[in-house]
This record gives sequence, C-alpha cells and structure tokens, in this order.
Amino acid sequence: MPQSSQGAVQCISPAGLHTMRFTQWGDLRNPRVLVCVHGLARVGGDFAHLAQELCGHYRVVCPDVVGRGASDWLRNPAYYQVGQYVSDMVALIARLDVEQVDWLGTSMGGLVGISLAGLENSPVRRLVLNDVGPQLELSGLLRIGNYVGVKMHFDDLAQAVAYTRSVAPGFGMRSQEQWEELTALTLKPDGAGFRLHYDPAIGAPLRAMTPELVAVGEKLLWQLYDGITCPTLLVRGERSDLLSAEAAAAMVARGPHPRCVSIPGVGHAPMFFDAEQIAVVRDFLLAAPQ
Repeated sequence: MPQSSQGAVQCISPAGLHTMRFTQWGDLRNPRVLVCVHGLARVGGDFAHLAQELCGHYRVVCPDVVGRGASDWLRNPAYYQVGQYVSDMVALIARLDVEQVDWLGTSMGGLVGISLAGLENSPVRRLVLNDVGPQLELSGLLRIGNYVGVKMHFDDLAQAVAYTRSVAPGFGMRSQEQWEELTALTLKPDGAGFRLHYDPAIGAPLRAMTPELVAVGEKLLWQLYDGITCPTLLVRGERSDLLSAEAAAAMVARGPHPRCVSIPGVGHAPMFFDAEQIAVVRDFLLAAPQ
C-alpha cells in the first residue's frame, strides 16, 4: 500500500495566523498535483482510497481545511467561509511550488474549487465537482446545518457509527466496515470515548443561512462558475438532496459545460471508497487533452 506523508502550511485570516495541515501520497517531486478538498465536517483522509489509486500519476494532496482534523481552529469563527478557504488553498499551492493543480472538491470543497477555478489566471487545470454547484437546495443545507457543530460525545466507535449513519445516510457506504472507517476519520479521543474532530463553530455560518443569503451566494457562484474554462467533471449522487437533477442540468448547459456522471444508490455525497466511483474520477483526470 502506498505510504503517505504529512505537511503543513501557514495561512492568514484577518484574525491572525493559523496552520493548515495536509496529507500527501506519491512522489513529492512530481509536478503533477491533485488537490482533494473535503466537505463541511469531513477531513482530508476521506480521499485515502482515491489517493492510493492515483498516486502513481499524481502527487495527491489532501488538506484538513482549517477548523477540521489536524489543522488549527480559527480565532474568529466568523471567517469559516469559502473566501477564507480559497485564501488558504492559494497558500497551499504556493507551498507546493507548482504552477497548476487538478482539483477534486466534495461539497464545500467543490465550492472552494468553483471559487478558485472561476478566477482569472486560475491555477486549476482540471476540475471535479462532487455533488455540488452554484445552486443548492436550501432543505439540504438546513439538514446539514442541523447536525454540524452540535457537540457530541460517543462512548465507543459503534455509537459514533450509528450517529454518522443517522445524519449522513447519503454517503452510501456499502458495508459496516466502510461506515466504521469513514466515521473513525472524524473522531478524536475524549476521555473514555470520542468527540468529533472539528471546531463546533464551523456550522454557525450554515445555520445563519436564509433564503435571501442563499440567493446572493448563488448569484456570485454562478458568475464564478461561468468564468471556468478548464475541463470539468460533475459527479452527482443519484439521491442527492443538496444538488438537484435540475441544478445539475443547468450546470451542464453553461459555464464549462461539464460531463455529468450520476452515482446510483448514493445521496449527498459520493465518497470514493469504491473502485467504480474512483474510476469515474481517474478516467476523467487521466484522459488525453481534447
């Protein structure tokens, strides 16, 4: 099994400096870099299976976004926003010392990808958006906001797994072992049990969402999306409650005109634990330029 290594980069917010840590697979001298960015309450370890598959072609870099996993927490939680995450990723790319990267973003990580790829002179060469786009269902956002940031303590892994399955059934894990692996990635020892390994404040901006704020955010994201010129792949969970089929169709019709692949039996969001899901991304990223 390919070995991983750890790295870190110092970033800045208006409240001061913070450290974002990342895991990487593959040859650290490889100039071909794939950055994989996770969802709101997840961690870079989500992409381990995909990274092991692709690290013969790429240096695969999977950060823990600030406030999650091994990365620092922000002094001012008001900056748990996409703009801050984009700034941190620009610092990461500079730290990696490459001119271009390919990008895979799940949910929040996809919003960061849109925001970065839509900028003039963007470093993003190829873009994979996993179950996310400029237009998101408010009901799905509120569902996630209802559980992210709620302080939880689990007596054991089994209790934590049951919780994960109850709040995020859309991940669509195929076995109990996969659910256990997925859950363990976001746990931190806490006394005799476990707690969730993120700053509870990361969920505050989402819970503050109103239809009016969502509309403003969508308008800005569509503008950025329409500015994307790199080859783009849209992956959608067939049962997603966050990215509707209608929104995905609108994305295909404009901007970078991505190919859209639906993952059967999965909601929000595909997690790339399975060979079939990994193959969708691998085939797109490694395809010859058109």
